[in-house]
Amino acid sequence: MSELEIGLPAPVPELGGVVSPLPQPVARELRWSFLGRVPYREAVALQEELRRALRGGAAAKRGAPAPSASVGTGGAGFAAKDAPGAAPAEHLLLLEHPHVYTLGRNASAADVLASETWLRQRGIAVEESDRGGQVTYHGPGQLVGYPILDLSPDRRDVRRYVRDLEEVLIRTLAGFGIAAEVRPGAALIGVWAGGEKVAAIGVHLSRWITTHGFALNVAPDLSLYAGIVPCGLRQERVTSMARLLGTAPPLAVVAARLAGQFADVFARRLVAAPPPGR
Repeated sequence: MSELEIGLPAPVPELGGVVSPLPQPVARELRWSFLGRVPYREAVALQEELRRALRGGAAAKRGAPAPSASVGTGGAGFAAKDAPGAAPAEHLLLLEHPHVYTLGRNASAADVLASETWLRQRGIAVEESDRGGQVTYHGPGQLVGYPILDLSPDRRDVRRYVRDLEEVLIRTLAGFGIAAEVRPGAALIGVWAGGEKVAAIGVHLSRWITTHGFALNVAPDLSLYAGIVPCGLRQERVTSMARLLGTAPPLAVVAARLAGQFADVFARRLVAAPPPGR
């Protein structure tokens, strides 16, 4: 049995010899949405608001004071939707960004190869990020996923979390007929297909609540990777579903299939619901 499967417990006897199964844990609700194209800074602010709300809800369940969840986009909607007494909400935000290079905590200025003129001509912004990893590209045609999850109490393992994200991506690609894999080594985190990198992962955890996530190349302009050293890998190439398949599936279709795979891997109950304020 794999770590992603849940076995049924053996029946246990009650008084009088009556056999009754142990109760099964109720899967947490995961609210997912495909938001279309969202500017990078707006997406970061939305993640932070959702993280604060989830952290506050978890603290309230433990009887601790809950911090305010009204910072950022649509904060007022959150208080009305999730309080009082409701379970803290987990979210999976699926979207695409306008052209942007993002610099993770391990990024160096030398990882951006493009000149200011080159960036300006192509309309590419450069943004710092608190996610792990180095520099990567986001843009139209790339499906970006931002899970806001509470990994407590049963999934408090960073390596497992990253492996599970990779598994979600591999299963999603398999559903479109693409055989994908992972490679050993911390420098090669992500998912590969046809010998080239098709999905990148960069996450941030604070008190076991996740932000940032992954980027799957569905049909982005791959030539724009020439302006950076993607993920610090100078010798590796990037690819896309469009290149591997010869055609690009609609981004919204990929998003819906990925959401289903995510729910399976993380044992969540999937609910289609946009985040408050959107």
